[in-house]
Amino acid sequence: MAPEIWIYFSLALIGMAFLYASVGHGGASGYIALMAAFSFPVDYIKPTALILNIFISGISFWYFKKHNHFKWHLFYPFAITSVPAAFLGGYITIDAQVYKVILAIFLSVAMFKILFFSKKNYANKTPHNIYLALIIGLLIGLFSGMIGIGGGIILSPIIILLGWGNMKEAAAVSALFIFVNSIAGISGYAFNHSIQINSFKLIPIALVGGIFGAFYGSHKISNTVLKYILAAVLLIACLKLTIV
Repeated sequence: MAPEIWIYFSLALIGMAFLYASVGHGGASGYIALMAAFSFPVDYIKPTALILNIFISGISFWYFKKHNHFKWHLFYPFAITSVPAAFLGGYITIDAQVYKVILAIFLSVAMFKILFFSKKNYANKTPHNIYLALIIGLLIGLFSGMIGIGGGIILSPIIILLGWGNMKEAAAVSALFIFVNSIAGISGYAFNHSIQINSFKLIPIALVGGIFGAFYGSHKISNTVLKYILAAVLLIACLKLTIV
């Protein structure tokens, strides 16, 4: 890759990590689209995206938890069912394009609801339903495993739309959710494939955007602004699902 092209890619990667980390996401879908656009080798893209996902979601979780936005009772029901369901989903063969279209439609609806119909008063929350959370975690995990997407992009808008948490609480829960599922994903990948050392060289670049994004998202940016950032992230995900 020519030096000037590498600079453009690095700047785009920093911007992508900043945007995703500010709302508690790892950004795997964004990294996959970015690396594909810059013609990275196919066997390099998936493990690299998962590795970056672990680091960016991890740093994002740390910042959001540091500022007391993480709610354990909101997190664990999703994780209990999503992790094993994701493994199961990986064994199921489906028409990925059909599910990508369905997911894109869902994310589009969630984006418009968050922008125009979400509650103005984030302090008024709906009581958390643990049984519904277990079911949602199961479905997200199964769905994510089947089509190979990050579950956080689905979890965040669900938490907001159900009124179970505000923007920053949803970001904190999604960050840890993505972190544990990404570790599970790269572990499964490592069983059947070798991971190249080059997959780790993008970590410092992504961390620049991830650290600043997590810092500003957890501490400096208001819930209202985060609402628009999340909508932008959902739009990017929709475009990635329908175009790539």
